[in-house]
Amino acid sequence: MRDEIEALKLNQTWKIVECPPQIKPIGCKWVYKIKRLPDGTIDRYKACLVAKGYTQIEGVDFLETFSPVVKPSTIRIVLALASIKRWPLQQLDVNNTFLHSSLNEDVYMALPPGLVPTRSGQCCKLLKSLYGLRQSSRMWYEKLSLLLLSRGYKQTVFYYSLFIKIVGTEICILLVYVDDIVITGNSLSEIASIKRTLDTIFKIKDLGTLKYFLGIEVAHSAQGISLSQHKYCLDLLSDSGLLGAKPASTPMDNTTKLSQHDSPPLSDPFLYRRLVGRLFYLTTTRPDITYVTKQLSQFMASPTQAHYRAALRVLRYLKNSPGKGIFLPRSSSLQILGFNDSDWAGCLDTRCSLTGFCFFLGDSLIFWKTKKQTTVARSSTEAEYRALANTTCKLQWILNLLKALNISCSRPPVLYCDNRSALHIAANSVFHERTKHLEVDCHLVRQKAQAGVMKLLHVPSSNQLADIFTKPLSPQPFHSNLSKLGILDIYHPRACGGILDHNTITQHRTNSDNTQAQ
Repeated sequence: MRDEIEALKLNQTWKIVECPPQIKPIGCKWVYKIKRLPDGTIDRYKACLVAKGYTQIEGVDFLETFSPVVKPSTIRIVLALASIKRWPLQQLDVNNTFLHSSLNEDVYMALPPGLVPTRSGQCCKLLKSLYGLRQSSRMWYEKLSLLLLSRGYKQTVFYYSLFIKIVGTEICILLVYVDDIVITGNSLSEIASIKRTLDTIFKIKDLGTLKYFLGIEVAHSAQGISLSQHKYCLDLLSDSGLLGAKPASTPMDNTTKLSQHDSPPLSDPFLYRRLVGRLFYLTTTRPDITYVTKQLSQFMASPTQAHYRAALRVLRYLKNSPGKGIFLPRSSSLQILGFNDSDWAGCLDTRCSLTGFCFFLGDSLIFWKTKKQTTVARSSTEAEYRALANTTCKLQWILNLLKALNISCSRPPVLYCDNRSALHIAANSVFHERTKHLEVDCHLVRQKAQAGVMKLLHVPSSNQLADIFTKPLSPQPFHSNLSKLGILDIYHPRACGGILDHNTITQHRTNSDNTQAQ
C-alpha cells in the first residue's frame, strides 16, 4: 500500500485541494490481490487504490467510456501466423497503466483511506486517470495509440487494438488488451526499438517469451504452439466442488433437447449465470464446449433445474481432460479451409435453426462459432444457405485481416458444405421459387463465389467437421471430430510430439486441388 501511494504521488496523479461546495467527491477503496503464476505459485502481492467510478455522473465527470480490446479470434490468427512463420512472441506488461493518461474532465475524489488531511474539507482533484474511473480505459488507450501511430504503426479497420508496422519485407505486430501487450513479427530490431520506447515513456515489465496471456497458457515446442486454459479449468472445477466428480465422455447427452418449459425454475439463477459466464470464457481454447455453452446461454433470464444439470454435465466432461486445448503446428501451409453446417429448426422454443462453422489456417484451427439464426427457415436447404451466408462474411473478415498483415494465401480459400441444394443455389440464380423469399444479403454467397473470393465444395456428412458446433454428438463421432479439429490434451506426455491426426483435412485439401485442376 505504501508503494502504491508513493507511485501515485510520484506520478502526480492528484493534488489535494479544498472541495468545491457544489461537488460531492467520489469515494475510493483499497483492493488486494495475490498474483499467481500458471503453476499456481505466488508471484507477488498487489495492493491497488481504486476509485468508486460507479458513483460518477455521465456528462459531469465523465463522457465517453468505450475502449477497444483485441478479440480471441484475432489472437489465434496472429499466433497461428507466428507459429507458421516462426516469429518470436514477446509479452509486455505496463506498470500502473491507467496512471499515465491525463483526464479531460474535472474529477474530485475523497482522500484515500490511510491518508490524513491537514485540514477538514479537503479532497483530491485527479490530474491523471485512476483505476475504477469510467473513462480510465479509454484515456489509456488514446495515449497508447497516439504513441504507436507517431512511431509509424497503423491501426487496422477490422480491430483497432491490432497495430501493424510494415517496412519493406519487415513487419511488427502489436496486440493490445488494456495493459497486456503481445509483440511479434520478423523485425527483431523494431521489436527491440518499440520495447525501449514503451519502457521510456510508460515503464514496462518485459515478461519475455509469451507464456501466459489473459488466462491462456501458451506452450512452445519444435512442432508448434499449444493454447490451453488448464489452470482456469481446474479453478472452475474447484470452485464448483466437482474435482472429485465422475467424468462424462461428452459435454452434452446426444438425446437431450433443452427447452424453456421442461422443468421447474432454478431457485438461485445467479449461480447458473455465473457458471455459464465462466464456461463462455473457457471456449476461447475449448471449441468442444462451444455448442452446449451457446445452448445454455439462451436461458440466462430464467434457468430451470434441467438447465443447471446440463451445465454440471459440462463440468464433469471438463473433469475428464482439463488440459485440452488447440494446437497451432509450424509445418503448415497458408490456405484457409472453412467448414459450414446448420441444424434445421433445432430450437424447440423458437424453431430457429443453428449456424455452426469453423476455419483453419493451414492445419491451425483459428475461428469457430455457434449462432442461432434470426428467422425461421422453411427447409433445411434454406437453413444451410443462411448459414453459408454467415460463414462467407466471416471468411471475408479473415481475408481482410490477412491482407492488412501483408499475408497472401498459397491457394484460394475453400468452403465446405454438406448440403448440395445450398451449393446449387449458390452456383445458380434460377431457383426462384426456393429463393425469392430470402433476404438479399444471403446471396452474398453467390456473389463472392462468382468473384473468385472462395471455392464452394461439397463434403460428405461423415467428414463434416462443423457438426460438433450444431448438435450434440455421441461419444465416437464426437471424439473423432476433436482429433480432426486439432484439439488435444496439452498435458498428455505425447502431446508435444505432434500426434494430431489431420488425415481428413489433408484429404479435403487433396480434393480441393483435384477440383481446381479439373
